[in-house]
Amino acid sequence: MEQLPTIAAPGVGERADAAADAACHLYDAVAPWSSVGPGGWSRTAAEDAADTIETTAHALAYLHPTAEVILAPVHAALADLRRQFALAPADPLTAAEVPATPRSVGNPRRTRWVRVVTPPLPRQQPSGTAS
Repeated sequence: MEQLPTIAAPGVGERADAAADAACHLYDAVAPWSSVGPGGWSRTAAEDAADTIETTAHALAYLHPTAEVILAPVHAALADLRRQFALAPADPLTAAEVPATPRSVGNPRRTRWVRVVTPPLPRQQPSGTAS
């Protein structure tokens, strides 16, 4: 596995740290409401949180050429969440903003497809012969 540098580009580390802190504060605000109805969420708050996760996933896509494919299920899951709760779809991003979206993003059937390779069965010796 490729190692990441210890020092981030200017502003990246600070913003990632602030995003992590904000996510923790959001969780702390939602947790007390979890046993009462929809967890204290409003439509706008849910859309904002989904936008944050999607944007963060797009930013993480710059980690490595394979990162966007690895993150494709995140986009598919958020698109499904938006459909299930009748939230507005994600805003389309331009090609200049993020790497090209892999074809599997947005198609849950494609992102769940796994190629299973089974090893060949061992050859059986005919009965009555020595091995």
